[in-house]
Amino acid sequence: MEPWLELAGAVAALAAPAAPAGAPRTIRLNMEQVFSLADAAQERGDIRVAEAAYEALAHDPNKQVRAEALFRHAKLLAKAGQLESAATLFRTLLDERPDAIGARLELARALDLMGDKDAAWRELRSAQASGLPSRVARLVDRYSDALRSARPMGASLEITIAPDSNISRSTRSDTLGTVLGDFEIDDDSKAKSGLGLALRGQAYRRFGLGEGSSILVRASGFADLYKKSEFNDIALDVAAGPEFLAGRSRVQLELGATQRWFGQDPYLRSARVKGTWTLPVDGRSQLRIGASATLNNNQQNDLQDGKRFSGEIAFERALSASMGAALSLSADREVARDPAYSTRGWRAGVMAWRDIGRTTFTAGVDFGRLRADDRLALFPDKRSDRYYRLSLGATLRQFTFAGFAPVTRLVIERNHSTIEFHDFKRTRTEFGVVRPF
Repeated sequence: MEPWLELAGAVAALAAPAAPAGAPRTIRLNMEQVFSLADAAQERGDIRVAEAAYEALAHDPNKQVRAEALFRHAKLLAKAGQLESAATLFRTLLDERPDAIGARLELARALDLMGDKDAAWRELRSAQASGLPSRVARLVDRYSDALRSARPMGASLEITIAPDSNISRSTRSDTLGTVLGDFEIDDDSKAKSGLGLALRGQAYRRFGLGEGSSILVRASGFADLYKKSEFNDIALDVAAGPEFLAGRSRVQLELGATQRWFGQDPYLRSARVKGTWTLPVDGRSQLRIGASATLNNNQQNDLQDGKRFSGEIAFERALSASMGAALSLSADREVARDPAYSTRGWRAGVMAWRDIGRTTFTAGVDFGRLRADDRLALFPDKRSDRYYRLSLGATLRQFTFAGFAPVTRLVIERNHSTIEFHDFKRTRTEFGVVRPF
């Protein structure tokens, strides 16, 4: 039976003594009576009727009534284990009422149970940024400390159509400067545009060890697929390791392995060890420090085999209940078999997000440098790069359907290099959907 028919039946059951058979009857309930009907339905376990009542109230012209209906409906779904649907309703409420602290705390709890701890803590920082009274702020602090349980398994999937001006990150130069003079670059080696299908996905399983500790096993991957398969870029990654609490901090360790293909051929195989330390600085800020060591096996050029050491530090702060920003700085050292492929590099970036209505806008800027230890015999100079990246994006939750939210992005990249093969421009747009499971 449809929920609306069940609601009609429940309303009829509350009516006065039945009218004569066949006589028309109109039943009118005010807002308080519909809420009471939903409460009574929950008490007797009639969830579908309660949901139908909340859905009816969610269309009430009064904003306060709509907010209360959304909040109660979302809590009902969360209690029933429908976390994704509950999170969607909490987010819908916050889009209209960013100051609804209770809804933000419940959203944080749902996100934490879904396994997305970073997003959960981001919501808590947004709550703190609202300028809470001290009593409420202490409550949020305790709530933050209590966010320790984790969903045992989950997944996410993103599918986008991606027009790209340079699908291989190749040069547009006609010539290549060498110690023997300028060589012409074949058209097949120059930048080519294309329309691709971009897939991004991740699945994880968490095994609890007690006392806030667990073993996290995950698999992730991406695929950029084009009509010309020689430009397909595919990677798969698996990782496993412990995660545990150290005071208010969270520590994650992992062993991982990656296989990457380019143009349908094996390109790079690597194994790594990585550690991440996440520290809440205050109610509105978070600091993340990470380091990794990787062994690389380049399956197309043995001279590029070697080790890579990386470090990163990122600081994120909620500026208000609907706006935040993050700063990041990373450094890499790659030691290859041939010194000409050994490099040192760094990259810095700033990213900001803002909720406007039911749309989340993001913007980011990255820049960095890379230098090689030595030059290749064919080239007069060592490789030296200057990299820039601008990204703009939007998640359009008002068009969510079956849990899939539309996303769109624009990415502009520019790499200046002393070696023409590494000098490129790229503009990429993406239109698609994203969904957590």
